[in-house]
Amino acid sequence: MPEIVAVIPPKQLIIYIYSNMEKTWRWFGKKDKITLQMLRQIGVEGIVTALHDIKNGEIWTEEAIMDMKNYIEAAGLKWSVVESLPVCEAIKYGGPERDQLIENYKVSLANLGKCGIHCICYNFMPVLDWARTELDHPWDDGSTSLYFNKVKFVYFDRYILKREGAEKDYSAEDNAKADEMAKTMTPEDDAALVDTIIVKTQGFVNGNITEEDKQPVALFRKLLALYDGITPEKLKENWKYFLEQIMPTCEEYGMNMCVHPDDPPMQLLGLPRVVTCDADIEWFLNAVDNPHNGLTFCCGSLSAGAQNDVPALARKYAKRVHFVHLRSTNVFENGDFIEADHLGGRANLIEVVKIFQELNPDVPMRVDHGRTMLGDEAKGYNAGYSFHGRMMGLAQMDGVMAAVKYMTDNK
Repeated sequence: MPEIVAVIPPKQLIIYIYSNMEKTWRWFGKKDKITLQMLRQIGVEGIVTALHDIKNGEIWTEEAIMDMKNYIEAAGLKWSVVESLPVCEAIKYGGPERDQLIENYKVSLANLGKCGIHCICYNFMPVLDWARTELDHPWDDGSTSLYFNKVKFVYFDRYILKREGAEKDYSAEDNAKADEMAKTMTPEDDAALVDTIIVKTQGFVNGNITEEDKQPVALFRKLLALYDGITPEKLKENWKYFLEQIMPTCEEYGMNMCVHPDDPPMQLLGLPRVVTCDADIEWFLNAVDNPHNGLTFCCGSLSAGAQNDVPALARKYAKRVHFVHLRSTNVFENGDFIEADHLGGRANLIEVVKIFQELNPDVPMRVDHGRTMLGDEAKGYNAGYSFHGRMMGLAQMDGVMAAVKYMTDNK
């Protein structure tokens, strides 16, 4: 076989292969059906994961952290970001055990720092970490993706949860449509909706409700009740208190905290939501003005709010971003939204990549969510976290990053 000779000059060859933003992947631990060997083969550089077997509020020991870190490094990868070291509900609503839970959190942060892991993606969303009503909404090409149907969510709130006064949170039109929907929904439909909103999208993320729980609706109601009387102002006060308590530990061990925006960035189920827009982001960064207090710039979550100009927010806050999630959505006039192609939707990821490679080029990024395609549906992957769909998104974003870098370096 004749020798293959590269025809691209060396400088350009490097540009095509490398891009500054670290390419990471959310991996759900040793039980994940997507193996680290698979990820290395598709160009992943860093792993985003957590110690999923440790209950919320318990301390992450150095031994447990190093066991996971060594496992990842043995595969030729690095543990780049923790997603997530969960913030317990009692810290958020200010329960009597709050201070002890914060002390435990500080010990876990210190242990992570000692082990050389310094970036923590977390959220301050009460109860519901993210909300979708459909896990397999069909596209014309046969693939599927996540979808939020606002009227179906109104129906869930009023007819399944039966939250007192819920109708006051919605328009007359949305209430009327939910009433019509109630005439055709079956017990099987209700069970599927509960499984989607309460179980499938929450259990593997926050641990509040799991597949083993027999009465998820009753448990969910109890969790909601914890926030009775908790206003957005009170939640912000509790969040500020949490950040102030952990910042000395973050400074000592070089830990970068980066909060995830509310998903979606709107009010849900009467719960306070405090990371939804420009004003919210500006508030928390100023409330605890410390470089270790930063943002996870989730383009998908932010783009699901029609109030948000995602590239403008990226440019404004790039220097306080410690982690980037690259995904996009299409938002409809009726309040629905769908996970869009990574090169489409209203997030404008090409412009976002340009901004971060200009202003914060070393920030780690991961392609967030992806279509279910090419047999992913039979693999039992966590909702939104397919292999082929995310691999396609990673390839698209890798190409964008390489093109942006090439154009920048060859002006």
